[in-house]
Amino acid sequence: MPSHHTGSCLCRAVTFRVAGPLRSVIACHCQQCRKSSGFHVAATSAPRGTVTVEGDVQWYQSSASARRGFCPICGSNLFWDGPGENLSIFAGVLDEPTGLTLIGHIYCADKGDYYEIGDDLPQAAARDPRLTTMVSDQQ
Repeated sequence: MPSHHTGSCLCRAVTFRVAGPLRSVIACHCQQCRKSSGFHVAATSAPRGTVTVEGDVQWYQSSASARRGFCPICGSNLFWDGPGENLSIFAGVLDEPTGLTLIGHIYCADKGDYYEIGDDLPQAAARDPRLTTMVSDQQ
């Protein structure tokens, strides 16, 4: 697996590089993620100090403790920045190959009524630190 990862928004006005491994992917089904993306969000994360961003990210304060970063030109959702030392990165904006796998679902109690979760991965009704702080599957 790569020792670093790269990614960008759709128009490539915002690009980024992550020096080091990424956490495995978690699907978040909370209402904020659904409203900001149109479906659930699949995200990985990395320590903030390992992420270098080029371009202007627009930040939206989506709650008292978190903000969401997106491209002000094409609107691509890029980041979720909340408490803790990691920055969440939307998995779909990473360049491939990522070497990542989806390992679980959080905020399942908030999921939309228009879909079912069709895999056998762990599901948490709300936040689950056991899933969101797991080590990368790239090590």
